[in-house]
Amino acid sequence: MTHQSTLDSCYSALNYGFVKDLGVSIVGEKCYTSLVENLNIGDVPCLKFALSKGLGVGIVVGGSVVKVPQILLIIGGSSTRGLSLPSYVLETLSYAIALAYSVWNGFPFSTYGENLFLALQNTIITFLIILYSPIPNKLKSSRLLTTAVAAVDTTYALSVVSNDTLAQLQLATLPLSLTSKFPQIRQNARAQSTGQLSTFAVVSQVLGCLARVFTTAQEVGDPLVQAGFLLALALNAVLAAQMYMYWGKHEEKKDAHEMKVLGNGSRAETPVGEGLGPISDSIGKERAMGGLYEPVASGARTPPARTGTPTGRKWSRKVY
Repeated sequence: MTHQSTLDSCYSALNYGFVKDLGVSIVGEKCYTSLVENLNIGDVPCLKFALSKGLGVGIVVGGSVVKVPQILLIIGGSSTRGLSLPSYVLETLSYAIALAYSVWNGFPFSTYGENLFLALQNTIITFLIILYSPIPNKLKSSRLLTTAVAAVDTTYALSVVSNDTLAQLQLATLPLSLTSKFPQIRQNARAQSTGQLSTFAVVSQVLGCLARVFTTAQEVGDPLVQAGFLLALALNAVLAAQMYMYWGKHEEKKDAHEMKVLGNGSRAETPVGEGLGPISDSIGKERAMGGLYEPVASGARTPPARTGTPTGRKWSRKVY
């Protein structure tokens, strides 16, 4: 097959069948004809529209898995250290309101679809934070039940309210976004660590918000939605900056704590009591963990008296 016939086959594939139907469904008949069939790369409006659509589809697909690494990180470590429960609850509510507002106004799914997946993933993380929290099981079960009931009630309420009410709620997502991120930012600053917070999730959210600012301007033009993404972009950028500033700080604190336990500010070359036999090894460990035994000069120790030894009788030999 010649080079020209290969090009003709590709061109035919782009103009007929599934490929064309998919392209038209994404960018429309006019822009598909201009950009694909006529190869008019100078059509700036269609280029911007196609870029917006491509970014929108990418964000929706990415949003469906963006917090999966965070979920796996929590389950793998059986810990939610450093994660703020109020932050995830408020953020989930913000996603749910934005989703309901977009559906009610008939916006293209590519401009808001990730809110559906983010709300679902955040709900899972919220349950995991409660599940792995260091509280009594009875209280834990109560909180899990309360959270489940609240999630169902909120979903129903957002599905039946009027468009005017949703518009007011969408406006309320601006302070809600600020409120949802602030506890996590404050917790990171106090701990000087980001704990189990997923770097992938934070960076992906920054990039996603940045792309959403562009797609919203191109396809929606709603100032409420645009303002929400701008605020979310700024707050996620703060979290990303904290990830950079506190990178590895938790491990440094663990190392400092271990050196403090040894009592001299430096790591021992060999474990305390090593080489003195099973009894001395265990004593050395106890001494390292808190000094439960008196120091022994020259590494020697007098064994304790045997059970049943007459009172006042002492051992006449030391073990070196």
